[in-house]
Amino acid sequence: HVQLVESGGGSVQPGGSLRLSCGASGHTYSSNCMGWFRQAPGKEREGVAAIDQHGTTSYADSVKGRFTIIMNNARNTVWPQMNSLLPEDTAMYYCAADVVLCLYGLGTADRIDYWGQGTQVTVS
Repeated sequence: HVQLVESGGGSVQPGGSLRLSCGASGHTYSSNCMGWFRQAPGKEREGVAAIDQHGTTSYADSVKGRFTIIMNNARNTVWPQMNSLLPEDTAMYYCAADVVLCLYGLGTADRIDYWGQGTQVTVS
């Protein structure tokens, strides 16, 4: 079992920056791949970014060039640095840990076993 604890959400003006954080404890195999999803009201949960234990990253087209995801050497913490934020980035952001995320891509929300509690990001 993996426990994920997020922090760093908040409110920011368009063009601003936020840095989220997610710490993982428990089953380290699943934390070999970690990432972030987001869900806006009335919309499906969508994959934003992911990173594996080798540092290989993937990003949704909507955030490429603006978001950067980093994992620490212990592979138990990930930080997405979010720059040039837009109002459409407003959503609840969820940390995820599951190897299927890195094996099969950001469209795997329904296959993720471990989720954080979510942190709100509001851009207005």
